Amino acid sequence: MSRMGLSLVIFALILAGSLWAEISALVLLTIASISDGIDGAIARRTMTTTPFGAIADPFADKILVMSVFLAFASIPSLGVPLWAVFIILLRELTISTLRVLAALNGEVMKAEQSGKIKTTIQLIAAFTIMTLLIIDTWAKTTPMPAPLDLLPALTPAIVWWLTIIAAAFTLFSGALYLYNHRQLLRKSWTERKRP
Repeated sequence: MSRMGLSLVIFALILAGSLWAEISALVLLTIASISDGIDGAIARRTMTTTPFGAIADPFADKILVMSVFLAFASIPSLGVPLWAVFIILLRELTISTLRVLAALNGEVMKAEQSGKIKTTIQLIAAFTIMTLLIIDTWAKTTPMPAPLDLLPALTPAIVWWLTIIAAAFTLFSGALYLYNHRQLLRKSWTERKRP
């Protein structure tokens, strides 16, 4: 739940546009990402995984990633391809709907390995873009030492590719989820409940 709250703060800080706000956003993004790993490790080690955790944990990850990428897409200088962010959003909403279908059928759909890899790639892209944004903001007020002075010019191309790679893995992971849970989809489409 704290990760969901941090997502809103990170989103606002990125849009604030100041160097210190962006550095604060990076620090909070780091804390949120580390907390994800810690709570998962504690739950597995103490055997305290719950249905709520199985649903809320990946949901919190989705909110964190989407808040960051939507904030990035709102900054024209970064050159984030909006269609790639839409693909990420579409996949995340689709899999969230699949989790609801599973819950309606009395099942708990836990995170799969492909989903964990997808989240890792998304966060690597988010951390890299966040760092580039900080350097870009810093370069507007301070002469940059070489070779950092080259980064502002390269930032849009790097950001474009990072977003595309994240979107591609996100789409692939979503396709795997749908394939692995095709029986659930078939059951949901064909089974009718009697009034």
